[in-house]
Amino acid sequence: MTTESPSEYNNLETLSTAELLAGMNQLDRTVPETVAQALPQIERLVEAIVARLGNGGRLFYIGAGTSGRLGVVDASECPPTFGVPAGLVVGIMAGGDGAIRQAVEGAEDDAEQAWTDLQQHNINANDVLVGIAASGRTPYVIGGLNRARAAGLATGCVVCNANSGVAAAAEFPVEVVTGPEFLTGSTRLKAGTAQKLVLNMLTTATFIRLGRVKGNKMVDMQLSNEKLVHRGEQMLMDELGIEEAEAARLLKQHGSVRAALDARA
Repeated sequence: MTTESPSEYNNLETLSTAELLAGMNQLDRTVPETVAQALPQIERLVEAIVARLGNGGRLFYIGAGTSGRLGVVDASECPPTFGVPAGLVVGIMAGGDGAIRQAVEGAEDDAEQAWTDLQQHNINANDVLVGIAASGRTPYVIGGLNRARAAGLATGCVVCNANSGVAAAAEFPVEVVTGPEFLTGSTRLKAGTAQKLVLNMLTTATFIRLGRVKGNKMVDMQLSNEKLVHRGEQMLMDELGIEEAEAARLLKQHGSVRAALDARA
């Protein structure tokens, strides 16, 4: 597994702060190029997600450690960004929600627990399950994908090693082979960055395809704070050529940018 291979850098404790930062930055620059090589795989997974969600399904992420936390983050950001229901994209951590803040030792080694966790959400064949595992060998993720695929769900994954058990269990694998980390084996670094980039692509492309964006604007975003209200007003000003006061009035009257735009169409 290249994610576990020795770092290209050695004697890290002898390096200055500037040398440490420069080395990390140098390696980080390779990540977008590696993600680019996986674009055809990412495209296939996005198309599968669009098809299932467009037919009433949901998207589930499962993972452990950093990988699981990244799934939870991506899922939690979909409702405020795209105005979708909270249960449409769901991130599930090995070890439960408590593991988001504090590691639960051994949780990722239980190959049966992911399917048990998914049952709490009444998961069914209309849904999509994406396993996230930098190593590509996490039993929790492999077990969940195997059970889901047997049950007729669309299955995908995001891994950072080639020819892994997780990829073999998924119908639509995404393999972003990031190579050795700056700190040997610390996949919260390059691998985590690559996974975050891919998850950004999965949900952003999916919800654009499903009509949750107009032009380049988040017209369905939740107006949950002053900053977002101001952003919504600016959208209306740009789209309709109106002054701020009129934009504020329309937004307050209709409750969302999309509804205000539709009312003036």
